[in-house]
Amino acid sequence: MTFRELGLCAPILTALAEQGYETPSPIQEKAIPPALAGRDVLGCAQTGTGKTCAFAAPILQRLSDEAPQGRPIRALVLTPTRELAIQIDESFAAYGRHLKLRHAVIFGGVGQNPQVEALKRGVDILVATPGRLMDLHNQGFVSLDDLEIFVLDEADRMLDMGFIHDVRKILQWLPARKQTMVFSATMPPEIGDLVNSLLRSPVRVAVDPVSSPVEAIRQWVYPVDKANKTRLLAWLMEQKQVKNALVFTRTKHAANKVARDLVKEGISAAAIHGNKSQTARQQALADFKAGKVRCLVATDIAARGLDIEELSHVFNYNLPEVPETYVHRIGRTGRAGRGGEAIAFCDFAEQPLLREIEKLIHRSIPRVEDHPFPMEIFEAPKRDKNGRIINEEDAEARAAAREKRRARDEERQAAARTERLARQEKESRALQALEAQKVQEKARRRGKSSQSPSKLPEASTPRPKFTRSGQLLDTGDAMPRTDFHRPNPLDSDVVMDATARLLSSHRSARPQAFGHQETEHPASRRRRKKRGQAQSSQPPQAPQREQAAPSPAAGSKTRSPSKKKRRGHSSGLHEPHLDPHRHQLKDSTQQPSLMKPYYLDMDR
Repeated sequence: MTFRELGLCAPILTALAEQGYETPSPIQEKAIPPALAGRDVLGCAQTGTGKTCAFAAPILQRLSDEAPQGRPIRALVLTPTRELAIQIDESFAAYGRHLKLRHAVIFGGVGQNPQVEALKRGVDILVATPGRLMDLHNQGFVSLDDLEIFVLDEADRMLDMGFIHDVRKILQWLPARKQTMVFSATMPPEIGDLVNSLLRSPVRVAVDPVSSPVEAIRQWVYPVDKANKTRLLAWLMEQKQVKNALVFTRTKHAANKVARDLVKEGISAAAIHGNKSQTARQQALADFKAGKVRCLVATDIAARGLDIEELSHVFNYNLPEVPETYVHRIGRTGRAGRGGEAIAFCDFAEQPLLREIEKLIHRSIPRVEDHPFPMEIFEAPKRDKNGRIINEEDAEARAAAREKRRARDEERQAAARTERLARQEKESRALQALEAQKVQEKARRRGKSSQSPSKLPEASTPRPKFTRSGQLLDTGDAMPRTDFHRPNPLDSDVVMDATARLLSSHRSARPQAFGHQETEHPASRRRRKKRGQAQSSQPPQAPQREQAAPSPAAGSKTRSPSKKKRRGHSSGLHEPHLDPHRHQLKDSTQQPSLMKPYYLDMDR
């Protein structure tokens, strides 16, 4: 049978021919016709049998018949791993290169902006992993209301990786009327329950059971101690002239360690696992496919969906705890009818796992005892208090994780300490700059106030020189000679000077000289009336300073000017001081200092 007999259109047939497809595989021959008819399909086949083409070609042909406006998402393919999602998207690009359909792939571990831009431009076929699909759907970038076809690939792997709950959430977003196709290598009970609730009258396609690996793959088991596995791997790579090999380990720590040890032995190697970034994983896989790397060390994340052309060898560095995983691993070689070789390393503690694998595939795997590193340790594996086998690799991985976490914490603390010191230094420099700015501002003001006389006009008066507080200031002819006081009003010289002015009792002759009479204080006038002075009835006479004092014998009852006044009484006359230049009253603050010449002039 040919692909043309399956009912595929001419553009897809041309693309398949360009990819080297001549005759369909059993899964393709049985799944494509019902898929083209719009029936639900349940496909169960081992890995490497062409399941991607079995659902990709019918999807492309059905969607090419009509193209609605706006390009909504009409087909969704859900896969468990990023590598498989990228590979399926590449298959859609290859099979639909002569069609005008748009496809895109979204997965986690990378920035979402390019994926969002692709979704905004319009997508007919979307290939996605569960996590990123849920994230973008919750953000409103993905709408599945117009979905026509839904494909769940590697359903059993979804269950193993814990995605089954996410799948159930995604199924609630899908419309009720749609075509559904489910493909899985195994069919555990949980997947059976999901399939029964999801598919409607499906066409069941079962090609080969998972327990029957490809007959073209040659399998061998090398008994070896755990400590010698890496050296045995390097020896076999050189002994068998291995072109490219995929090595499976059980832990991420072991994958990194094996890759480093192979590089030390002169064999180019790279590691891919879940802790690697998506960019690093894609780069390592691209280098391996291009032949730049001879050995790709991976965990079971790479056991499904990797399509590596002409992969010659698969090494099971650690036997898997799940027997079905062994079949998926060795299925990376012997694809498309090509031959391949699968080699497993088995130490004494892994012998029970080997027996489970042989029971699953219903055959005994040949053992190779003739090699430089035979098994020498025949001790039963250590068990914990619950009877479980203690895996030393797990303990090493946990110790390595703790060490890595400790180093990361120390690096974070050192970075925080460096940042704190940098911030303190920055603040110190800012304070120093502020102080320098203040100093410059003061210097600028000082320089401006003490400008050079050569820059002043010729008719201008030079600025007065600052002198010590309390000294007389020579201001020249521009203004009268004044005192220079401190700015603080509580200084002793200021207080004493003000007190001296207030207590001053000197009478000045200047009022009479300028035609002003002294005014009698009201208290003196009352005392005079009380004493009954005789002169109160006489007309007042102008006072004369040169007139002699009246004789006491004249009977005058007035007191002699020479007599002392009673304590606590004023002189009886209020003598306001006058400004001889303006003929105005002057208060005490405008009078010359009465005390300063006595306590400042030390030359007297």
